[in-house]
Amino acid sequence: MPRLNIASPEFHYDDADPEGFRAGMFRFGPRLGAKESGASVYELPPGQSICPYHYEYGEEEWLLVLDGTPTLRTPEGEAQIGPMEMVFFPTGPDGAHRVHNGTDATVRVLMFSTRKEVAVAVYPDSGKVGIFTGRKEDDVMVRKSSNVGYYDGEAS
Repeated sequence: MPRLNIASPEFHYDDADPEGFRAGMFRFGPRLGAKESGASVYELPPGQSICPYHYEYGEEEWLLVLDGTPTLRTPEGEAQIGPMEMVFFPTGPDGAHRVHNGTDATVRVLMFSTRKEVAVAVYPDSGKVGIFTGRKEDDVMVRKSSNVGYYDGEAS
């Protein structure tokens, strides 16, 4: 069985991430051979979030706090959670969440989820929907207000 110690991960920071969403990521599921589940350790410097408030269709997610006290936003509101606390996010609006570090210390969390080749994420605050297909050139992020009819643009 492949093994990996996550005590001292090498985090990757994406230079394209805007201020407020600059989290380090250590994605290790593929290193261990995972195909239908995923896991990552995130490092959140003060003032940063993993990603905007969102919910998923097709993928369940879990959050385990490793170090620090991040603020978790859910449909019920905001609350700080501490080390070794675990939260489950079901698919759909009831699973909406945002993990933010509002403290002066670095926070580390582990997130793991089911993995689907095609996934959809909804971002309620900005009115966007992301469709992730497994092929970068077919992925799309759109505003819900851009909705078009099923047959729009189709030849008869």
